Amino acid sequence: MAAAVIILSVFAVTALLYGFGVFEYLEQKTYDLRVRLLADSARPSDDIIIILLNQDSIDWAYTQRGWSWPWPRKAYAELVDYMNLSGAASVAFDVIFSEPSLYGPEDDAEFARASRDYGKVVQTVFFSTQSGSVSRWPGDLDVPLFNPAGLGGLLSRYILAAGDSDRQMGAQFPIPELLSGAGAVGNITGRPDSDGLFRRTPLFAYFDGKAVPGLSAASMLAAGESEDIQYIPEKRVILWGDYTIPVDENGASLLRFRSSLDRYIPLSAGDVLQSAEDLKAGREPLLIPEDFEGKYIFFGYYAPGLFDICSTPVSAVYPGVGIHITMLDNILQQDFIRTVPHWITLVFVLAAVVLLTAAVLFSGRIAAAVGVLGGMLVVIGGASFAAYAGGFWLPMVAPLAGTVFAFLASTLYSYSTEGSQKRFIKSAFSQYLSPAVIDRLLADPERLTLGGERREISIYFSDVQGFTTISEKLDPSKLTELLNNYLSFMSDIILESGGTIDKYEGDAIIAFWNAPVDLEDHAARALGAALDCQHKLEERQADFEARYGSRLITRIGLNTGYAVVGNMGSAKRFDYTMLGDSVNLAARLEGLNKQFGTYTMCTQATMDKANLQGTYFGRELAKVAVVGKKEPVAVYEPMTEEDYRRLQPVLEEFSAARILFYEGKFSEALPRFEKLAETDKPSYFYAEQCRYYLKNPGEWQGFWKATSK
Repeated sequence: MAAAVIILSVFAVTALLYGFGVFEYLEQKTYDLRVRLLADSARPSDDIIIILLNQDSIDWAYTQRGWSWPWPRKAYAELVDYMNLSGAASVAFDVIFSEPSLYGPEDDAEFARASRDYGKVVQTVFFSTQSGSVSRWPGDLDVPLFNPAGLGGLLSRYILAAGDSDRQMGAQFPIPELLSGAGAVGNITGRPDSDGLFRRTPLFAYFDGKAVPGLSAASMLAAGESEDIQYIPEKRVILWGDYTIPVDENGASLLRFRSSLDRYIPLSAGDVLQSAEDLKAGREPLLIPEDFEGKYIFFGYYAPGLFDICSTPVSAVYPGVGIHITMLDNILQQDFIRTVPHWITLVFVLAAVVLLTAAVLFSGRIAAAVGVLGGMLVVIGGASFAAYAGGFWLPMVAPLAGTVFAFLASTLYSYSTEGSQKRFIKSAFSQYLSPAVIDRLLADPERLTLGGERREISIYFSDVQGFTTISEKLDPSKLTELLNNYLSFMSDIILESGGTIDKYEGDAIIAFWNAPVDLEDHAARALGAALDCQHKLEERQADFEARYGSRLITRIGLNTGYAVVGNMGSAKRFDYTMLGDSVNLAARLEGLNKQFGTYTMCTQATMDKANLQGTYFGRELAKVAVVGKKEPVAVYEPMTEEDYRRLQPVLEEFSAARILFYEGKFSEALPRFEKLAETDKPSYFYAEQCRYYLKNPGEWQGFWKATSK
């Protein structure tokens, strides 16, 4: 009788919470975890090419063509002409050319001429309620649009989703000259989910009686696809020629993301223009026309400060053009994600509740019940991951919640003491934080319910050098064993020092100190942990080489500064994470090690703060403005006292040469660095910089400006 009451009660509560959307936020985050972990399993389409106007392109154009920013539109005309010559399927610009060219009407006319000659250029339109937008579709705009006649009742969902009925929806179009040459117009308006992440996008938007395709669909229409579509309500899919596009109740499609745009091997706009120039001059181009034949081309901005970003399951800073590319990829490969019916989720919840309740009440042993709990969590998680791999979003949180609710209700019924519950909670938390931190949290439980707060923390980013190459040599089981082995002892060092592990990203570890509990010596703990990690890794090298055939070299970046920390949506650790420029700087320093040939780098803020609680050693490496920042910061290479004493002569000579370098005395600094370069990698780097600035003295700014992450 008790079992039946517990089963029905827990199931009813879980089903109600699920029905009212209480689990929605957590479900979205666990879904995002599935997306990130399985993103690499989906191969990008070979029919899509990305051309990015990145910083390298801007630098090339300024040097080779004398173009400052913004570029003249004849540059885009050159690109379109080259795609026309190549026989590309279409070219979609994720840019709204809403203002006339600064270079005059002839410049716009050249772009329009190239677009008309090609006939397959997709220009963009953006729908919003902002002022300055037009409220009507241009009467003289004749481009392929979807025929909505076959959509039936679904069309009303697009109309209702178009905007707030109390505000007029408007459109921002390119200038008329460019519209006149467009082969299609693509909508780039998007609507995130309730948590601000973009997981889905509609095939089209309905505006002024027109079914305006999204940028991805417009690319296909420009290439000659049919304008006729049909909605099949019983299957909840849109049929478009040979393509089947699943949609939700609002007509949006759930996307299967690839891990990053880099998997499409993006091309530089500068390289494309250089190739066009080479071909015209009779030289062998870097990118031959045949490379683009029959391909869908997407063009977007990717230089700092130019490109739009949005949050997606694979990245919080995902280029907006990636949404449209992913939509096109899903259409071409027919690998959208579909949501399972609600009744399947509820059956899953009921089965989990029944099994857990029976295990606790009838096993007679708490260990067996805990074993069943663990097994059910694995099964639910595994089933959800397997469903995603098969193209379905099977909710994870509701079944997990039902499982946990059943376990707790049954346990409380059988063991209704406060002590047993505390032991269980402490055991569960021990997987995430060090015992010392857990004890402090149990003494002050309010720490677990913190919202975002600004506080000074010490931040740690680490990454294994060349891990992709290492992983290619190992089978999955060996790779998993290696990664778990490495992450375990590195994490143990961080946790033992009082650090909080924010997340793992493949082989990368992100952690911080001084949250959620106060640690006055957080900088010293972070610096000490970094040195201990490197020392422990060196001790394990022989074992790694013997067991896996590779040595692991880790780069670490550290910074101390103010950031916002708190409950902000992390899927792994009580939704507890950090945001801010200080965090970004630590991440940049990890990558900056590659430039200097070092493996551990920290800011002066970390070094100075650490030395308030003890004595830490290191050398000042440079004054660097990292990517995305104009002002330089002093960075150091921390080291153990033993290494510092051993390298004292080298460090003194390096310091003297570095001072000369920053005084702009490159000819005096060069021989000093050359003397050290054979054994000291930072000296080798500086020697190269001396030679460069001796040839280009006018470029020296008084500090080194990083050009890559």
